Amino acid sequence: MSGFGTNEHSEETESEHERVNREFDELLGGLRVALPGVQVLFAFLLTVAFASGFKDLDRDGRAVYLASITLAAVASLLLIAPAVHHRMRFRDGAKEQLIRVANRLLVGGAVCLGLAIGCAVYLVGDAAFPLTPARWIGPGITLLAGLTWFVLPLTYRAGRSPKP
Repeated sequence: MSGFGTNEHSEETESEHERVNREFDELLGGLRVALPGVQVLFAFLLTVAFASGFKDLDRDGRAVYLASITLAAVASLLLIAPAVHHRMRFRDGAKEQLIRVANRLLVGGAVCLGLAIGCAVYLVGDAAFPLTPARWIGPGITLLAGLTWFVLPLTYRAGRSPKP
């Protein structure tokens, strides 16, 4: 039976070659989810500087904007890097190493993406609802990303189930 969290092959019957290919496919699936999100955010942020209201941002708002666009750019680079690495090392027999490096790049890209999303939401809250607590939704979103993307998966490592 195949589904989320299950493998068609048990660990006992899966060969090393099959395992590496499965892990690589799973990694690519993760990148297919993350890349469109960071690309849309980055494109949106690139247009903000040309919007008429941008000139009304205070110094702090501009700093948060710069942080957001920089984080989105770094996330884009980190999330695209595994595809470039794969092309550079194609048929070198380095797939296992590629998976380990690409996993780190994906996690780093996700960290930058979560921070960029939080900065962008902070910026929107501050610009749309000045002098209100609305801007603090951005840091809340960043905290939520950290909890759901990084803390929650660690709670069910090594066979432990997350608590409801």
